[in-house]
Amino acid sequence: MKFTAEQIAGVLEGEVVGNPHAEVHELSKIEEGKEGSLTFLSNPKYNNYIYTTQATITIVNKTFVPESEIKTTLIKVDDAYMAFSKLLEFYDQAKKASKQGIDPHTVISANVKYGENLYLGSFSYIGTNVVIGDNVKIYPNCFIGDNVVIHNNVTIFAGAKIYSESVIGNNCIIHAGTVIGSDGFGFAPNPDGSYKKIPQIGNVVIEDNVEIGACTTIDRATLGSTIIRKGVKLDNQIQIAHNVEVGENTVIAAQTGIAGSTKIGSNGMIGGQVGISGHLTIGSNVRIQAQSGVARNIKDNEVLQGSPTFGYSDFSKSYVHFKNLPKIIAEIDELKKLIKNQ
Repeated sequence: MKFTAEQIAGVLEGEVVGNPHAEVHELSKIEEGKEGSLTFLSNPKYNNYIYTTQATITIVNKTFVPESEIKTTLIKVDDAYMAFSKLLEFYDQAKKASKQGIDPHTVISANVKYGENLYLGSFSYIGTNVVIGDNVKIYPNCFIGDNVVIHNNVTIFAGAKIYSESVIGNNCIIHAGTVIGSDGFGFAPNPDGSYKKIPQIGNVVIEDNVEIGACTTIDRATLGSTIIRKGVKLDNQIQIAHNVEVGENTVIAAQTGIAGSTKIGSNGMIGGQVGISGHLTIGSNVRIQAQSGVARNIKDNEVLQGSPTFGYSDFSKSYVHFKNLPKIIAEIDELKKLIKNQ
Protein backbone atom coordinates (compact mmCIF):
# COMPACT_ATOMS: atom_id res chain seq x y z
CA MET A 1 0.00 0.00 0.00
CA LYS A 2 1.28 3.44 -0.93
CA PHE A 3 0.21 6.77 0.56
CA THR A 4 1.20 10.34 -0.26
CA ALA A 5 2.13 13.03 2.25
CA GLU A 6 -1.05 14.86 1.28
CA GLN A 7 -3.22 11.81 2.04
CA ILE A 8 -1.52 11.19 5.38
CA ALA A 9 -1.82 14.85 6.37
CA GLY A 10 -5.53 14.64 5.58
CA VAL A 11 -5.98 11.69 7.96
CA LEU A 12 -3.95 13.41 10.70
CA GLU A 13 -5.27 16.93 10.08
CA GLY A 14 -1.68 18.06 9.65
CA GLU A 15 0.26 20.51 7.47
CA VAL A 16 2.67 19.33 4.76
CA VAL A 17 6.04 21.11 4.58
CA GLY A 18 7.80 19.86 1.48
CA ASN A 19 6.55 17.63 -1.33
CA PRO A 20 2.83 16.84 -0.91
CA HIS A 21 3.15 14.06 -3.52
CA ALA A 22 5.96 12.21 -1.73
CA GLU A 23 4.98 8.53 -1.41
CA VAL A 24 5.63 6.00 1.34
CA HIS A 25 4.86 2.30 1.63
CA GLU A 26 6.36 1.33 5.01
CA LEU A 27 7.03 2.62 8.54
CA SER A 28 10.40 3.01 10.25
CA LYS A 29 12.27 4.42 13.24
CA ILE A 30 13.79 7.80 12.46
CA GLU A 31 17.38 6.55 12.85
CA GLU A 32 16.65 3.63 10.48
CA GLY A 33 14.60 5.57 7.94
CA LYS A 34 15.04 4.83 4.25
CA GLU A 35 13.52 6.03 1.01
CA GLY A 36 9.83 5.14 0.85
CA SER A 37 9.39 5.01 4.62
CA LEU A 38 7.38 7.14 7.07
CA THR A 39 8.72 8.00 10.52
CA PHE A 40 8.10 10.48 13.33
CA LEU A 41 9.99 12.77 15.71
CA SER A 42 8.52 13.62 19.11
CA ASN A 43 11.41 13.30 21.56
CA PRO A 44 13.94 16.18 21.36
CA LYS A 45 16.72 13.68 22.18
CA TYR A 46 16.34 12.39 18.61
CA ASN A 47 16.38 15.79 16.90
CA ASN A 48 19.78 15.18 15.31
CA TYR A 49 18.37 12.28 13.26
CA ILE A 50 15.98 14.59 11.40
CA TYR A 51 18.96 15.98 9.47
CA THR A 52 20.33 12.57 8.43
CA THR A 53 17.29 10.34 8.12
CA GLN A 54 16.58 8.88 4.71
CA ALA A 55 12.87 8.56 5.49
CA THR A 56 10.71 10.15 2.78
CA ILE A 57 8.18 11.62 5.24
CA THR A 58 8.56 12.56 8.91
CA ILE A 59 5.73 13.52 11.28
CA VAL A 60 6.78 16.29 13.68
CA ASN A 61 5.19 18.56 16.27
CA LYS A 62 3.95 21.94 15.03
CA THR A 63 6.48 23.59 17.32
CA PHE A 64 9.44 21.95 15.55
CA VAL A 65 11.71 24.43 13.73
CA PRO A 66 14.65 22.93 11.78
CA GLU A 67 18.07 24.42 12.52
CA SER A 68 19.54 23.46 9.16
CA GLU A 69 18.48 21.98 5.82
CA ILE A 70 16.52 18.73 5.82
CA LYS A 71 15.61 16.40 2.94
CA THR A 72 12.58 14.64 4.41
CA THR A 73 9.08 16.00 3.82
CA LEU A 74 7.48 17.09 7.09
CA ILE A 75 3.92 16.68 8.29
CA LYS A 76 3.32 19.04 11.21
CA VAL A 77 0.71 18.01 13.78
CA ASP A 78 -0.27 18.92 17.35
CA ASP A 79 1.23 15.76 18.84
CA ALA A 80 3.61 13.71 16.68
CA TYR A 81 3.63 10.69 18.98
CA MET A 82 -0.17 10.42 19.11
CA ALA A 83 -0.42 11.02 15.37
CA PHE A 84 2.03 8.23 14.61
CA SER A 85 0.13 5.94 16.99
CA LYS A 86 -3.03 6.72 15.06
CA LEU A 87 -1.28 5.77 11.82
CA LEU A 88 -0.02 2.51 13.34
CA GLU A 89 -3.59 1.65 14.29
CA PHE A 90 -4.79 2.52 10.77
CA TYR A 91 -1.99 0.43 9.22
CA ASP A 92 -2.76 -2.53 11.50
CA GLN A 93 -6.46 -2.38 10.68
CA ALA A 94 -5.70 -2.23 6.96
CA LYS A 95 -3.53 -5.37 7.24
CA LYS A 96 -6.21 -7.24 9.17
CA ALA A 97 -8.92 -6.15 6.73
CA SER A 98 -7.08 -7.98 3.94
CA LYS A 99 -7.51 -11.26 5.83
CA GLN A 100 -10.84 -12.72 4.73
CA GLY A 101 -12.26 -16.04 3.71
CA ILE A 102 -12.26 -19.60 5.02
CA ASP A 103 -9.26 -21.73 4.14
CA PRO A 104 -10.26 -25.13 2.71
CA HIS A 105 -7.99 -26.90 5.20
CA THR A 106 -10.23 -26.15 8.20
CA VAL A 107 -12.93 -28.03 10.09
CA ILE A 108 -16.29 -26.38 10.81
CA SER A 109 -18.57 -28.60 12.87
CA ALA A 110 -22.37 -28.76 12.94
CA ASN A 111 -24.62 -25.81 13.81
CA VAL A 112 -21.89 -23.17 13.61
CA LYS A 113 -23.09 -19.60 12.97
CA TYR A 114 -20.73 -16.87 11.79
CA GLY A 115 -21.08 -13.28 10.63
CA GLU A 116 -19.62 -11.20 7.82
CA ASN A 117 -15.95 -10.94 6.86
CA LEU A 118 -14.80 -14.04 8.74
CA TYR A 119 -11.19 -15.07 8.27
CA LEU A 120 -10.45 -18.67 9.25
CA GLY A 121 -6.85 -19.77 8.71
CA SER A 122 -5.49 -23.17 7.72
CA PHE A 123 -5.89 -26.17 10.04
CA SER A 124 -8.18 -24.40 12.48
CA TYR A 125 -11.02 -26.30 14.15
CA ILE A 126 -14.44 -24.90 15.06
CA GLY A 127 -16.56 -27.06 17.39
CA THR A 128 -20.31 -27.60 17.37
CA ASN A 129 -22.79 -24.80 18.16
CA VAL A 130 -20.13 -22.10 18.02
CA VAL A 131 -21.36 -18.55 17.37
CA ILE A 132 -18.95 -16.09 15.71
CA GLY A 133 -19.72 -12.42 15.09
CA ASP A 134 -18.72 -10.03 12.30
CA ASN A 135 -15.13 -9.15 11.33
CA VAL A 136 -13.55 -11.97 13.31
CA LYS A 137 -10.04 -13.12 12.36
CA ILE A 138 -8.99 -16.61 13.45
CA TYR A 139 -5.44 -17.36 12.34
CA PRO A 140 -4.08 -20.84 11.48
CA ASN A 141 -3.92 -23.77 13.90
CA CYS A 142 -6.50 -22.42 16.34
CA PHE A 143 -8.93 -24.59 18.32
CA ILE A 144 -12.39 -23.27 19.17
CA GLY A 145 -14.33 -25.70 21.39
CA ASP A 146 -18.04 -26.51 21.44
CA ASN A 147 -20.57 -23.82 22.40
CA VAL A 148 -18.03 -21.00 22.36
CA VAL A 149 -19.38 -17.51 21.65
CA ILE A 150 -17.07 -14.98 19.94
CA HIS A 151 -18.48 -11.49 19.47
CA ASN A 152 -17.59 -8.87 16.83
CA ASN A 153 -14.16 -7.58 15.78
CA VAL A 154 -12.15 -10.24 17.59
CA THR A 155 -8.67 -11.32 16.48
CA ILE A 156 -7.33 -14.72 17.59
CA PHE A 157 -3.74 -15.32 16.55
CA ALA A 158 -2.15 -18.61 15.52
CA GLY A 159 -2.21 -21.56 17.84
CA ALA A 160 -4.60 -20.17 20.44
CA LYS A 161 -6.92 -22.66 22.15
CA ILE A 162 -10.37 -21.66 23.41
CA TYR A 163 -12.09 -24.46 25.29
CA SER A 164 -15.81 -25.16 25.29
CA GLU A 165 -18.40 -22.76 26.72
CA SER A 166 -16.03 -19.77 26.76
CA VAL A 167 -17.38 -16.32 25.86
CA ILE A 168 -15.22 -13.71 24.11
CA GLY A 169 -16.50 -10.10 24.00
CA ASN A 170 -16.27 -7.46 21.30
CA ASN A 171 -12.95 -6.00 20.11
CA CYS A 172 -10.75 -8.51 21.90
CA ILE A 173 -7.26 -9.58 20.82
CA ILE A 174 -5.94 -13.00 21.83
CA HIS A 175 -2.30 -13.64 20.98
CA ALA A 176 -0.58 -16.82 19.83
CA GLY A 177 -0.40 -19.82 22.11
CA THR A 178 -2.90 -18.54 24.67
CA VAL A 179 -5.21 -21.09 26.32
CA ILE A 180 -8.63 -20.01 27.56
CA GLY A 181 -10.88 -22.35 29.50
CA SER A 182 -8.51 -25.15 30.48
CA ASP A 183 -9.35 -27.00 33.70
CA GLY A 184 -8.65 -25.27 36.97
CA PHE A 185 -6.15 -26.84 39.37
CA GLY A 186 -8.72 -28.67 41.46
CA PHE A 187 -7.83 -31.91 43.28
CA ALA A 188 -9.09 -33.44 46.53
CA PRO A 189 -6.72 -35.54 48.67
CA ASN A 190 -7.63 -39.19 49.19
CA PRO A 191 -6.92 -41.12 52.44
CA ASP A 192 -4.14 -43.07 50.70
CA GLY A 193 -2.29 -39.86 49.79
CA SER A 194 -3.36 -39.80 46.14
CA TYR A 195 -5.55 -37.07 44.63
CA LYS A 196 -8.99 -37.14 43.05
CA LYS A 197 -9.69 -34.67 40.25
CA ILE A 198 -12.58 -32.28 40.86
CA PRO A 199 -14.49 -31.69 37.61
CA GLN A 200 -14.30 -28.09 36.41
CA ILE A 201 -17.69 -27.43 34.83
CA GLY A 202 -17.76 -23.61 34.75
CA ASN A 203 -16.46 -21.40 31.96
CA VAL A 204 -14.42 -18.29 31.15
CA VAL A 205 -15.99 -14.95 30.25
CA ILE A 206 -13.82 -12.34 28.54
CA GLU A 207 -15.61 -8.99 28.31
CA ASP A 208 -15.16 -6.28 25.64
CA ASN A 209 -11.87 -4.58 24.68
CA VAL A 210 -9.59 -7.08 26.39
CA GLU A 211 -6.13 -7.92 25.06
CA ILE A 212 -4.40 -11.13 26.15
CA GLY A 213 -0.70 -11.66 25.45
CA ALA A 214 0.98 -14.75 24.04
CA CYS A 215 1.03 -18.02 26.00
CA THR A 216 -1.21 -16.78 28.80
CA THR A 217 -3.52 -19.31 30.47
CA ILE A 218 -6.95 -18.54 31.92
CA ASP A 219 -8.57 -21.51 33.65
CA ARG A 220 -12.29 -22.25 33.62
CA ALA A 221 -14.25 -21.96 36.85
CA THR A 222 -15.08 -24.97 38.98
CA LEU A 223 -18.65 -23.60 39.07
CA GLY A 224 -19.77 -20.27 37.60
CA SER A 225 -17.26 -18.20 35.62
CA THR A 226 -13.70 -16.97 35.62
CA ILE A 227 -14.22 -13.36 34.52
CA ILE A 228 -11.91 -10.87 32.79
CA ARG A 229 -13.73 -7.52 32.84
CA LYS A 230 -13.85 -4.80 30.17
CA GLY A 231 -10.63 -3.14 29.09
CA VAL A 232 -8.24 -5.49 30.91
CA LYS A 233 -4.76 -5.85 29.37
CA LEU A 234 -2.80 -9.02 30.11
CA ASP A 235 0.84 -9.47 29.16
CA ASN A 236 2.48 -12.71 27.96
CA GLN A 237 2.81 -15.83 30.12
CA ILE A 238 0.32 -15.01 32.85
CA GLN A 239 -1.53 -17.69 34.84
CA ILE A 240 -5.08 -16.90 35.98
CA ALA A 241 -6.67 -19.69 38.00
CA HIS A 242 -10.27 -20.88 38.32
CA ASN A 243 -12.97 -18.46 39.48
CA VAL A 244 -10.65 -15.43 39.49
CA GLU A 245 -12.19 -12.07 38.59
CA VAL A 246 -10.05 -9.26 37.17
CA GLY A 247 -11.72 -5.83 37.29
CA GLU A 248 -12.16 -3.30 34.49
CA ASN A 249 -9.08 -1.63 32.97
CA THR A 250 -6.61 -3.48 35.17
CA VAL A 251 -3.23 -4.19 33.57
CA ILE A 252 -1.02 -7.13 34.52
CA ALA A 253 2.59 -7.68 33.40
CA ALA A 254 4.26 -10.94 32.38
CA GLN A 255 4.79 -14.04 34.52
CA THR A 256 2.28 -13.06 37.17
CA GLY A 257 0.26 -15.86 38.77
CA ILE A 258 -3.14 -15.41 40.42
CA ALA A 259 -4.47 -18.31 42.48
CA GLY A 260 -8.09 -19.48 42.53
CA SER A 261 -11.12 -17.39 43.54
CA THR A 262 -9.19 -14.14 44.07
CA LYS A 263 -11.09 -10.97 43.11
CA ILE A 264 -9.12 -8.01 41.75
CA GLY A 265 -10.68 -4.55 41.48
CA SER A 266 -10.69 -2.06 38.63
CA ASN A 267 -7.90 0.18 37.31
CA GLY A 268 -5.15 -1.80 39.01
CA MET A 269 -1.54 -2.10 37.88
CA ILE A 270 0.29 -5.34 38.67
CA GLY A 271 3.97 -5.69 37.78
CA GLY A 272 5.77 -8.71 36.40
CA GLN A 273 6.38 -11.92 38.35
CA VAL A 274 3.86 -11.06 41.06
CA GLY A 275 2.35 -13.99 42.98
CA ILE A 276 -1.15 -13.58 44.44
CA SER A 277 -2.60 -16.19 46.81
CA GLY A 278 -6.10 -17.59 46.44
CA HIS A 279 -9.41 -16.43 47.93
CA LEU A 280 -8.22 -12.83 48.39
CA THR A 281 -9.86 -9.50 47.61
CA ILE A 282 -7.63 -6.91 45.95
CA GLY A 283 -9.15 -3.41 45.85
CA SER A 284 -9.39 -0.92 43.00
CA ASN A 285 -6.58 1.44 41.93
CA VAL A 286 -4.02 -0.83 43.59
CA ARG A 287 -0.37 -0.78 42.45
CA ILE A 288 1.72 -3.90 43.08
CA GLN A 289 5.42 -3.69 42.21
CA ALA A 290 7.22 -6.45 40.31
CA GLN A 291 8.18 -9.70 42.08
CA SER A 292 5.90 -9.01 45.02
CA GLY A 293 4.08 -11.77 46.90
CA VAL A 294 0.53 -11.01 48.02
CA ALA A 295 -0.94 -13.15 50.81
CA ARG A 296 -3.54 -10.81 52.35
CA ASN A 297 -6.52 -8.72 51.28
CA ILE A 298 -5.60 -5.32 49.85
CA LYS A 299 -7.64 -2.14 50.28
CA ASP A 300 -8.32 0.39 47.50
CA ASN A 301 -5.47 2.69 46.41
CA GLU A 302 -2.67 0.80 48.18
CA VAL A 303 0.83 0.75 46.63
CA LEU A 304 2.77 -2.36 47.61
CA GLN A 305 6.11 -4.06 47.21
CA GLY A 306 8.01 -6.99 48.69
CA SER A 307 7.33 -10.60 49.57
CA PRO A 308 5.21 -10.68 51.60
CA THR A 309 4.04 -7.27 50.45
CA PHE A 310 3.90 -4.16 52.57
CA GLY A 311 3.60 -0.44 51.85
CA TYR A 312 5.81 0.74 49.00
CA SER A 313 7.12 3.75 50.97
CA ASP A 314 7.95 1.54 53.96
CA PHE A 315 9.61 -0.99 51.66
CA SER A 316 11.81 1.70 50.07
CA LYS A 317 12.92 2.93 53.50
CA SER A 318 13.51 -0.60 54.76
CA TYR A 319 15.51 -1.59 51.70
CA VAL A 320 18.23 0.85 52.74
CA HIS A 321 18.67 -1.32 55.83
CA PHE A 322 18.19 -4.67 54.06
CA LYS A 323 21.27 -4.21 51.90
CA ASN A 324 23.31 -3.05 54.90
CA LEU A 325 22.31 -5.94 57.20
CA PRO A 326 25.73 -7.68 57.16
CA LYS A 327 27.43 -4.40 58.12
CA ILE A 328 24.80 -3.65 60.79
CA ILE A 329 25.16 -7.14 62.31
CA ALA A 330 28.94 -6.81 62.35
CA GLU A 331 28.60 -3.49 64.16
CA ILE A 332 26.17 -5.02 66.71
CA ASP A 333 28.57 -7.93 67.31
CA GLU A 334 31.40 -5.44 67.87
CA LEU A 335 29.27 -3.49 70.35
CA LYS A 336 28.43 -6.73 72.19
CA LYS A 337 32.16 -7.49 72.54
CA LEU A 338 32.84 -3.97 73.87
CA ILE A 339 30.03 -4.25 76.42
CA LYS A 340 31.16 -7.73 77.48
CA ASN A 341 34.74 -6.56 77.98
CA GLN A 342 33.80 -3.56 80.12
